[in-house]
Amino acid sequence: MTAEPQSTRPGIQTTDVDRRNRSDRLLEVLSSFERVVVVSHVNPDPDSLASMLGIQALVAARQPGKPVILTVDGMIARSENRAMVELIPVVLEPVEKVNVDAGTAVVMVDTQPHTGRRHSEAAMPQVVLDHHETGGVLNGVLFKDIRTHLGATSTMITGYLLEQQVVVPPPLATALLYGIESETMGYPREASSLDDGALIWLYPRAEKDLLARIRNPKLPQSHFATFQLALANAFLYDKLIFAWCGEVTQPDIVAEIADFFIRFDQVDWALSAGVFEGQIKLSLRASQLGGAAGEVLQAVVNGMGNAGGHDKRAGGAMTLPDRSDPAILSTLGVIRHRLLERLGIDEQHGHRLLSSCPVISAP
Repeated sequence: MTAEPQSTRPGIQTTDVDRRNRSDRLLEVLSSFERVVVVSHVNPDPDSLASMLGIQALVAARQPGKPVILTVDGMIARSENRAMVELIPVVLEPVEKVNVDAGTAVVMVDTQPHTGRRHSEAAMPQVVLDHHETGGVLNGVLFKDIRTHLGATSTMITGYLLEQQVVVPPPLATALLYGIESETMGYPREASSLDDGALIWLYPRAEKDLLARIRNPKLPQSHFATFQLALANAFLYDKLIFAWCGEVTQPDIVAEIADFFIRFDQVDWALSAGVFEGQIKLSLRASQLGGAAGEVLQAVVNGMGNAGGHDKRAGGAMTLPDRSDPAILSTLGVIRHRLLERLGIDEQHGHRLLSSCPVISAP
């Protein structure tokens, strides 16, 4: 597919022949299919969940009666994400149980085909909507909207709803708002004026109590146990923290640990690692724009696994052929060595972030 030249409107791609809104062209592609199946990356996050809900609302408003199935690949892991699914609510079908035939349009949101972020690539999408810099295989895709300058896929979905003048009810506005917020809340922010404009438009339409409940869910004991282990096994190498989370009960907590450590005022980088279902899960964070975290982590896991992400945030995974403790430690050593070499940091000067702390008797 040839690239379309930019129009004079920011964020809108057109040709001289076709100057319709993106949403018009998307709906035209979907019009020839009997139903729509919406998919995202493994263990979907708030941005992907909200984007799926927005597509469902768009199709319901402009192609009424057409079935739209929202799917989940993997699990809804993070407590905030589970709260969002339960409270909005978001009705999801396990992707492996959904049949895709010739009459089904597959819409992929918040990821791209063959980027290592899905369990299976068996069903090639007809539509791909994403904001990530990690490019995928797009051969045969009928409609693609990939805007890497945006902070969230939910921003472009909000734009579609505005273009089509679709009424956005409070639960959907809340989901889209939280989807954008969760992607752009770091500092420095990875966001554009379009993200900010979408937030401003959505906020008065969102349900504030619902938003507060999603932002502040109850947490299980395992959450605190993982933080304790990571703090005890965090190592400082100049401007990098390398933290080991051990075996985790859900994969998203590895990213939460990285978000936690990057706030340390003496580092520019934080990498956390944990084992989940036979894989080492990695999350890398950079404190400054221009870090190219996605490219850095891709180089680190090259030949061992898959990775991708943004300028400041990246994630990766690699399968463990040997799950013994010595094999895991050896793999972690390779990851650490590659990362330090990539960042130009001397690995000989590493030390534990924290010394052992005193333990009091029960009060």
